[in-house]
Amino acid sequence: MTLASPAQAATNPFTAAQACNNDFGGSWAYADDGHRSMYAPDGTKVGDVYLMYNGASGYNCVATLKRVAVGSTTGVSAGIRVEGGSWVEDSGNFKYYAAIQRSAADKCVMYRGEVLYGTSWQGAGRSSWGNCG
Repeated sequence: MTLASPAQAATNPFTAAQACNNDFGGSWAYADDGHRSMYAPDGTKVGDVYLMYNGASGYNCVATLKRVAVGSTTGVSAGIRVEGGSWVEDSGNFKYYAAIQRSAADKCVMYRGEVLYGTSWQGAGRSSWGNCG
């Protein structure tokens, strides 16, 4: 029997909806095709990135939740690109998550997230247009 290391056993107390609500307010729903997990080369799950939608405001929120070093201030980022624009990111040293929102009414989006694991960044997301509307 092997035991999970502390890095693998960490549980993030936030959901993506809570992260978006904490930073921006409002009610957030999980978008279709709006989740990717991030894994390190050693197989450790280091985080999850979610694309959220607020139907009342027409905004999208991307939240990257850490699964390693949870509660410690380490690197994490969340990024979104709205059709017709450039990538924008919330990137820094945070304890639990990074989150960013942008208006995307009647437009398509791409999203990505990254988590620093050891000395290298591990990322995931969707690099094709989707969630149009």
